[in-house]
Amino acid sequence: MMTDQEIMEALKRVKDRDLDKSIVDTGGVREIKNKNGNLSLKIALARTGTSEQMQVQQEIVNVLKSEGASSVGLRFDTLTDEEIDSLGGSKEEPFKGPALLAPDSKTTFITVASGKGGVGKSTVTVNTAVSLARLGKKVGIIDADIYGFSVPDMMGIEERPKVIDKRIYPVERFGVKVISMGFFVEDNAPVIWRGPMLGKMINQFFSECEWGELDYLILDLPPGTGDVALDLHSMLPDSKELLVTTPHATAAFVAARAGAMAIKTNHEMLGIVENMAYFESKKTGEKEYVFGQGGGPRLAEELKTDLLAQIPLGQPVVTEEDFAPSIYGEEHPIGEIYKELAEAIAFKVER
Repeated sequence: MMTDQEIMEALKRVKDRDLDKSIVDTGGVREIKNKNGNLSLKIALARTGTSEQMQVQQEIVNVLKSEGASSVGLRFDTLTDEEIDSLGGSKEEPFKGPALLAPDSKTTFITVASGKGGVGKSTVTVNTAVSLARLGKKVGIIDADIYGFSVPDMMGIEERPKVIDKRIYPVERFGVKVISMGFFVEDNAPVIWRGPMLGKMINQFFSECEWGELDYLILDLPPGTGDVALDLHSMLPDSKELLVTTPHATAAFVAARAGAMAIKTNHEMLGIVENMAYFESKKTGEKEYVFGQGGGPRLAEELKTDLLAQIPLGQPVVTEEDFAPSIYGEEHPIGEIYKELAEAIAFKVER
């Protein structure tokens, strides 16, 4: 089993690209936990969420596994301004906004929000994106739920983004380009970051990624009205919001707060998606309203917007050769509902 000293010696071979110094010399190795060769490290870099971080994390994993580590979990932090100054580095340039996505971009930004977790917001995000792609639209997803990232797993994405000339190229599956916090951690390590760091990470998803021309960029927001959601609402003043709820009265009541924040920040409400609206028996065709009724229509009425879809409980058909545990096929009954939702969104945006 590797000792902590051997781990530090190995990490001297890994450089912080922005400072051109080893992560040991910068003081960037914040924490090492070693349980029988299963390593968990916290690493601080000059900048996080960049193509350089992606290169560093892969190098750390490769170096430590070549030295005998069984697994390597990584968490990232940023060096303080004082540390960077003492090392002869410079402050990062301020973020200039999503115009960096592409010159003269005509991309429509859609934020998918919910008042609380567990209502299926990410499921709605990935299936709406795939359905828009099936309509011939150029679509991207930013998995902005930094703590609860799930989009890569839902879409069955196993590869990592490529880094070419210091630009991150999002992974593409089902015609949708995807970037996620999940690509910036190893072994499903927990993300334990402060609010300002989360904002920087989201900024990098715009500025460091090579999205190309997109018709729609869909952002899967964290539930509620916290820092990330508020920052994104401020960052994207012209975005449109899709609000996800369940039929339950409490879920709809809490979702109203997220909708009110969008309205107060001058975002356009695209409409409401009522997820888990009912369960339909395959034998009888009878609908059972497991979580009650009326939450979606009441929320749409309160926010003076449209109820765009009522999506039932169900499961996609999952195959080993085309594994994607949360993506409904085009011919699946729920897939057809998502197609109608995508058509309704395209009609409202492009009319």
